[in-house]
Amino acid sequence: MNITLRHLRIFEAVARCGSISRAATELHLTQPAVSMQIKQLGEQIGLPLLEQVGKRMFLTEAGEVLRGHARDLAARIGDLSAAMDQFRSLERGLLRLAVVSTATYFLPRLIAEFNHRHPGVRVSLQVANRSSVLSALADNSTDLAITGRPPDSLDVVAQHFMDNPLVVIAAPSHPLASLASIPLQRMAGETLVVREPGSGTRAAMESHLLSQGLAYRAGCECSTNEALKQAVRAGLGLGVVSAQTIELELQAGCLKVLPVDGFPIVRQWYVLHRTQKRLTDAARTFREMLLGLDSAVASLADARTDRGRPT
Repeated sequence: MNITLRHLRIFEAVARCGSISRAATELHLTQPAVSMQIKQLGEQIGLPLLEQVGKRMFLTEAGEVLRGHARDLAARIGDLSAAMDQFRSLERGLLRLAVVSTATYFLPRLIAEFNHRHPGVRVSLQVANRSSVLSALADNSTDLAITGRPPDSLDVVAQHFMDNPLVVIAAPSHPLASLASIPLQRMAGETLVVREPGSGTRAAMESHLLSQGLAYRAGCECSTNEALKQAVRAGLGLGVVSAQTIELELQAGCLKVLPVDGFPIVRQWYVLHRTQKRLTDAARTFREMLLGLDSAVASLADARTDRGRPT
């Protein structure tokens, strides 16, 4: 049988109204259109559903059974509509985020604020390097991505929501830690602890040095910010990190921000989504929350950086 929801909706209205004309008025259809739908439904089922006795219309036994199923289906469709309304009203839903690892130093606080406002929305957080985050965006396995540099080739909408200053760090015992000013050439001549290929921070550092005609000597290569900071603390070299990742280390005095000429490199944080993607209400609301961050948040990292400079 090829029975459509339209067939059942019209049949239920006719059965309830007891008249094709009244059902047509309720449904804003013509009487011939309603009669045609009832006829098609009867042909699909292969049984008479209505019988005319004088001027009155009655349901056949098969029609009574069908009416019960039509009511059940109408109720379930109503439940489905209500469930979808919950997603639209942010009472339920899933927000999928793919973010570069550096963003985890500030993003959990923002997710917590979002969850406080919308406790019914579940957040799925994927943390990876820039290459993997952009891959998640390309294959539609995430709603939003957060990274420090939008891609050149992928068709995305990228919106800046916060600054991301990159600074040079050293162990307090490093010979450069006590200097008030350090030429960029001097910094490039030191051994550097670097992030892995595909890291946005490493790409920004390399681009900055290359623009000044400088190469660098890489020592230890680390796949996380935490590993990089530990390597710098151990004296394996200088490092370049986001100022937003070193708040605790600056407070504890176990790392120093060096006053290197040309630093900080001020990058931006971007929230991205595919151009043709239709965002859920949860994704759209979270994006709007990021774009509405107070400017004081954006300058917070600069204040933290100043606390780590030599005096």
